Amino acid sequence: MAAFIAQNMAPIMFMSLVVFLLIGYPVTFSLAACGLLFFFVGVELAPLSNGSINLSWSLLTALPERIFGVMNNETLLAIPFFTFMGLILERSGMAEDLLDTIGQLFGPIRGGLAYAVIFVGALLAATTGVVAASVISMGLISLPIMLRYGYDRRLASGVIAASGTLAQIIPPSLVLIVMADQLGRSVGDMYKGAFIPGLTLSVLYAGYVFLVTVIKPEMAPALPLEARSIPEDPALEPRQKWLTGFALLFVGVPLFYLTISFAEWIGGLAGFPFEVSNMVQWIGAVVASLLVFGPRLIGSSSDKRADVPRWNTFAMIGIAAIGTAVLSHWLDARFPDMPTDNVLIWSAFIATGLLYLLAMANRKSNLGLMSRMTEQVVIVLVPPLALIFLVLGTIFVGIATPTEAGAMGAAGGLLLALAKGRLNLSLMKQAMDTTAKLSCFVVFILIGARVFSLTFYGVNGHTWVEHLLTSLPGGQVGFLIIVNLFVFVLAFFLDFFELAFIVIPLLGPAAEKLGIDLIWFGVILGVNMQTSFMHPPFGFALFYLRSVAPKLPFKDRLTGKMMDPVTTGQIYMGAIPFVVIQCIMVALVIMIPSMVMIYKSGEVKLDASQVEEQFKGIGLPPVNDAAPELKF
Repeated sequence: MAAFIAQNMAPIMFMSLVVFLLIGYPVTFSLAACGLLFFFVGVELAPLSNGSINLSWSLLTALPERIFGVMNNETLLAIPFFTFMGLILERSGMAEDLLDTIGQLFGPIRGGLAYAVIFVGALLAATTGVVAASVISMGLISLPIMLRYGYDRRLASGVIAASGTLAQIIPPSLVLIVMADQLGRSVGDMYKGAFIPGLTLSVLYAGYVFLVTVIKPEMAPALPLEARSIPEDPALEPRQKWLTGFALLFVGVPLFYLTISFAEWIGGLAGFPFEVSNMVQWIGAVVASLLVFGPRLIGSSSDKRADVPRWNTFAMIGIAAIGTAVLSHWLDARFPDMPTDNVLIWSAFIATGLLYLLAMANRKSNLGLMSRMTEQVVIVLVPPLALIFLVLGTIFVGIATPTEAGAMGAAGGLLLALAKGRLNLSLMKQAMDTTAKLSCFVVFILIGARVFSLTFYGVNGHTWVEHLLTSLPGGQVGFLIIVNLFVFVLAFFLDFFELAFIVIPLLGPAAEKLGIDLIWFGVILGVNMQTSFMHPPFGFALFYLRSVAPKLPFKDRLTGKMMDPVTTGQIYMGAIPFVVIQCIMVALVIMIPSMVMIYKSGEVKLDASQVEEQFKGIGLPPVNDAAPELKF
């Protein structure tokens, strides 16, 4: 029996850890206790293991050094910085301002509030990186409004919980920092690789809401006219109407051109010739813009007039997007050596800054170029976008490391809170207290994982796991399918931090041996582990939403009507479609690796022909009889 245990120490140790965790014992103590217990057993049974156990009492002296290695890891410093930044922004009212303004923008269309929650969830994810802050903020602010205007409780709960979990995959996500550290890869590369999948997931959420509004429009009605609280100046409406029409026409032309180009590309992939001359494309763009936007803007009914401010907002945002394209083209021509990523980021920063200055001038001088809604949207949106540039932009362009960018983001969050007049001692205490708790939670789990891994590597557990995973049928695809199913099941019981510290160090070496790009692998697992927040019945996002959703019948503070509560079953049922969407997203990232491989676009590439040309004529000097004799 002792010989059997000695020769199978690695699987027994792993299964014992799973049992500890299922019992409910704290994760960090489970890891440390399991590691120390099997260390003592392994030392005693080493002579019976036929060389499979490499443990000795002297190996314990390496434990303090491993723990100090955790404390000296500068990459992990980004976790408290980003946590502090997110908490300051959430408690300073930025989420409330965004949800209120974007809700007014999208409110007049079916499912508008749900679209607003998804949009704001993605924006909060890119500025906070903290799931709890996003879910609780949107649950407190948006859920009562959605219930007031007749949204289905399952849809409202699912949208809020799922949008809050975007903070786990959209940079600056905390789990991506841990993932990069455990896989031994750059956090900046992990952020770049996860950016497009995170945005794509947001689009899939919006697509699901759109399908719901088409199939069952009563589940997500539009806001009534009296619910739109941003007042407009009727005297400026005619000017805004024609300015908006011109702007939309200006925006519609290149958009239509891009649509035709996209159709040509799809036709090329399908093997069908699809050629349209440039002149026909531009004429078609003008006609399409007039047909689409003309009746909407020139109509005389009250509902159509009420849509003018919304279209004015979309037009101005579209102009900012076109301005970004024009600026990027000019910068690319002016500075040909600047990487494309840097050009786009600087162009977007300049274009949004100019739009913000125009909105402020319009508000101060009453120019009438923008509607009140447009002013509010721009003024509320640009500061967090500037913070995103400060954090992610500096990482992507190579100006700052993630830790330095996190420090700048924390300082930027404080400045935004100060500018809003909401920075006070109570806010600082709350943010610092929560930041300290989360940071200690992460560090203690990592220390426990270090103790566990010391013993696990000593019993050759990493070799056992590697052989087990690399021998799976199907090569890379089979490995990815089995691993994702394994992580999906574990996510029912473990938090994403626990998964990252326990499972990723075991899976990473096997993936690398199979030739899988570890950034791609990390993003796939990041999307997969996002489901750990949404799994009924243990998903943390569901618990966060349950803590702020009404449990008993309540009186709406605006209408005075008695409203039904949101049941736990409705929250769970609302989460299931979004868990399915997250699984679809995992499949998409596996099938389309280029979504992640964009992180390699900034790498320095050598031209083999130029290198060969430079080395022509370079060689060793000739050796002949006339060479001078060397004497020592």
